[in-house]
Amino acid sequence: MTNLLKKQWLSLAAILAATTLSAQYQPADKATITVDLSKKTGKMTPVWAWFGYDEPNYTYMKDGKKLLSEIADLSPVPVYVRTHSLLVTGDGQAALKWGSTNAYTEDAQGNPIYNWTIIDSIFDTYVKRGMKPLAQIGFMPQALSTHPDPYRHYWKPGDPYTDIITGWAYPPKDYDKWRNLVYEWVKHCVQRYGKKEVETWYWEVWNEPNGHYWKGTREEFLKLYDYAADGVKRALPTAKIGGNNIAGTRGKESQDWVNEFIKHCISGTNYATGKRGAPLDALLFHAKGWPKAVNGVVQMDMSPQMQDIMTGFTIAMSYPETRNLPLIIGESDPEGCAACGMATNPENAYRNGTLYSSYTAASFARKYQLAQQTGANFLGAVSWSFEFENQPWFYGFRDLATNGVDKPVLNVFRMFGMMKGDFVAVDASNMYPLETILKNSVRGEKSDIGGLASLDGNSTAVMAWNYHDTDAPGPDAEVLVTINNIPSKKATLSIYLIDKDNSNSYETWKKMGSPQNPTAAQIATLEAAGQLKQIKSEKINISGSTLNVPLVLKRQAVALVKLDW
Repeated sequence: MTNLLKKQWLSLAAILAATTLSAQYQPADKATITVDLSKKTGKMTPVWAWFGYDEPNYTYMKDGKKLLSEIADLSPVPVYVRTHSLLVTGDGQAALKWGSTNAYTEDAQGNPIYNWTIIDSIFDTYVKRGMKPLAQIGFMPQALSTHPDPYRHYWKPGDPYTDIITGWAYPPKDYDKWRNLVYEWVKHCVQRYGKKEVETWYWEVWNEPNGHYWKGTREEFLKLYDYAADGVKRALPTAKIGGNNIAGTRGKESQDWVNEFIKHCISGTNYATGKRGAPLDALLFHAKGWPKAVNGVVQMDMSPQMQDIMTGFTIAMSYPETRNLPLIIGESDPEGCAACGMATNPENAYRNGTLYSSYTAASFARKYQLAQQTGANFLGAVSWSFEFENQPWFYGFRDLATNGVDKPVLNVFRMFGMMKGDFVAVDASNMYPLETILKNSVRGEKSDIGGLASLDGNSTAVMAWNYHDTDAPGPDAEVLVTINNIPSKKATLSIYLIDKDNSNSYETWKKMGSPQNPTAAQIATLEAAGQLKQIKSEKINISGSTLNVPLVLKRQAVALVKLDW
């Protein structure tokens, strides 16, 4: 090593050491989260208990079944599951952004052939676990498509997204056959699962018709919806159906789509029946954030996602006919492409670690705030994240688990599963106002140290987080959680934690050397690290109906304080 190189290396080493020391010894942020159990602020609807994914055939595969079991187990209520491509033609082999069931083909004379085998295996997997389909009526079978070829795509990360758009995205060549396909499908489900069960499901037509997924006109989509809805209602008049799962809800064109769809359902001429209006039992729309890589550092952006939600809620509340309709955010995520890993999309590097989990906690709190502010009947927000079978470990897909090992984000949903009943009042000293989140997300010097609290019978749970958009080191937060008006003198205190050192399979994997072929022993260690870690459980005495719980939250940490009496 030359003297010049040696000096440069020593200089760099000194800078790195100083940076490490400054990050390590930054003075801690101090914050308070005060909970008042005497002040209920509304029912805590389990809007988080909704999940979805592009690839339906992963459902019944090994890791898919394992993850669905875990999701079902963490929730005290039935979880709803949404997936694409339930009517797509093919052999049932899974691939990225592709799936098929071969539900509909035709013989040489053009007569329909229905085959429910693969769809049954998908819905059976849900129903056996107490889950329920948010059943997507789509996409177009090859034999019905007005542009049947090319049909099967072979997209991979890094390819243009539009490569996935093939014959399945086009209108039907025969709308009566399309209606009858839907009718036969719903009728079959009633026969297989029973009328009472299917009445609890939701059906929806297509996905993002204003985006790449629909190669027809707006009028053709309304016709598609009318014929599908008529098929559903003919098979089961009490079935619940909705739409239109618009993309980019905050945009003007998207708002035009939603408004025209609602007006059509209220008073338009029904393409299928000739009567006035169309069935609409739920209104669905999408909401996405927009992370970026800024000088090699991931910076999240919650604002577009919250603006989408605010827009959807506001539109629904503007019509007397939709004010009380259940509202479902059909996809609600930090960004748009679950199958785009961090190798091809460096801005997606947030997905493996605690940036994703803390974003999830902070964003769901704002979803609840938006519902309370608008008065919307907020039923569910579908997290478009599942798993990708037989893919590299921690590739950076937007998923809840990798190769059967849970990521930190799944543990936030385990925390939500312990929160139920009513919301109670929370005063968080360092929590960003909703108006700031809508405008700028979390871009200030300080992080968002927020709280959400529930009360259910003899139990309360307080979720606390230390979140910032920028994936950079920051000070720990010394957070004092104060719970007031506890109606008992004795209780059990439990604390759960997700951070760099707890409930974090990704950090454990990196410490192993990031193996792509981990041993059985390593996999067992990773599986254990992927579970939600309880860092404290003790019986306590409560003095004066108040309890103070001090927490230290690292940047991007989430904690749950649970009190049972």
